[in-house]
Amino acid sequence: MGAKLDALTQLMPLLQGGFFAVLLLAASVFDIRKQIIPDSICLGISMTGLLAFEPVKLAGLLAAALFLLAALSLGGMGGGDVKLMAAAGLVLGFSKSIAAAVIGLTALLVFHAGNTIIQKLCGRDAPKSYPLAPFLSIGCLAAYFLL
Repeated sequence: MGAKLDALTQLMPLLQGGFFAVLLLAASVFDIRKQIIPDSICLGISMTGLLAFEPVKLAGLLAAALFLLAALSLGGMGGGDVKLMAAAGLVLGFSKSIAAAVIGLTALLVFHAGNTIIQKLCGRDAPKSYPLAPFLSIGCLAAYFLL
């Protein structure tokens, strides 16, 4: 009985990571296609936090506060991005959520810089905004699986 419980305990983070990846992919696709992140996807991500729940990961909600402050003060960010990071915070915990945000926003900056150069070379203007979920998802997956 103890060996089966140990095997299940070791399997839960992988199962959680799989669900987390699929839901982040879904959020990214919705954000790219419709510029919205459905609440049901954010709820699903929150629920994946229960698969390998640790009370300390509740502090991950605080990382979303940074996005809320940015959205309120600077604009240009939707509520879905804030909810996505809050949900991911329940899976990642505080430090990994901060790392996910840094990685995701860095990926956005690199993409924007490259796209701006390409668009200028083609004689076109680069877009002023991009869907944020794909970049946040990259950061969240990197934080989950690599950190």
